[in-house]
Amino acid sequence: MKKEALYWQPLEEEKVKCLLCPRECVIRPGKRGHCRVRLNHGGTLYADGYGQTISLSMDPIEKKPLYHFYPGSYILSVGPNGCNLSCVFCQNWEISQTNVPTKYVSPEKLVDWAIYHQSVGVAFTYSEPLIWFEYILDVAKAGRPKGLKIVLVTNGIINPEPLEDLLPWVDAMNVDLKSMRNEFYRELCQGPFKDTVLHTIERGHKAGIHIEVTNLIIPGYNDSQTELQELIDWIASVSPRIPLHFSRFFPHYQLRDVPPTPTETLTMAREMALKKLKYVYVGNVWNREWDTTYCPKCREALIIREGYTTPIINLKDKSCPRCGESIPLIL
Repeated sequence: MKKEALYWQPLEEEKVKCLLCPRECVIRPGKRGHCRVRLNHGGTLYADGYGQTISLSMDPIEKKPLYHFYPGSYILSVGPNGCNLSCVFCQNWEISQTNVPTKYVSPEKLVDWAIYHQSVGVAFTYSEPLIWFEYILDVAKAGRPKGLKIVLVTNGIINPEPLEDLLPWVDAMNVDLKSMRNEFYRELCQGPFKDTVLHTIERGHKAGIHIEVTNLIIPGYNDSQTELQELIDWIASVSPRIPLHFSRFFPHYQLRDVPPTPTETLTMAREMALKKLKYVYVGNVWNREWDTTYCPKCREALIIREGYTTPIINLKDKSCPRCGESIPLIL
């Protein structure tokens, strides 16, 4: 489907400047931006990847990961073929960094499928959903009136103005905060956009969107106590009730010479975070304790998870049944 993009400006000689994300690609006629889904055709910028889907699946909500948003539910998940970063450690590099076959799914068809499969909503995930800006808006406008929730699993890299237009249509986000250093983003992701990610998290939280944060811990790159403490302190400054997911790194894509994250590092990070944050999890490693939601006041086990199986929920009206502590959950 041919659809003109939002957020761009014309330049001389039929060039265009994309204003969706802080990369702000200047694109010549017939060429695409860094994300590969926004095309300059004759001096007009088109959302060329609109609705072109690489995968369609009913996933457990915990897989996003979202642990405090309709736990135990399933959500229809889709993703585009592209990304506005080029992370050397990307776990989904085949779909984010290379062209693969896609199939067009209209917003109306996607909404129909979500309802048919009794999905809690639609999750834009797998690759970077924000490059699908126009498609997300159209799906949200079609799905919201029918009770569907809109979820983004994102790197958070988007300019402030389009972010403000998008936030009213989003119910939940898991934002990947890769590092607290711009050098990390510049050297490993080809984009010094750390401050943009922080802005997305902060604005999303203030807008009332359910926010959870993921941090992939890579040995030798972002695993120092100093950086982990800076990340923890910053999240706590936004809200200590934001769930934080540390994730274990495994060698992948162009970063195959780095060993997996030691469990000792993950243990250290979790213990550090629990001093400031109420809900801390660790992914990419099997440990039931690290997947369980505990009451931050009395340590009662409230949601017990075994991988992606249906969790055991021990709550009373979104509160701890033992001490009455209110738990930030959407059920």
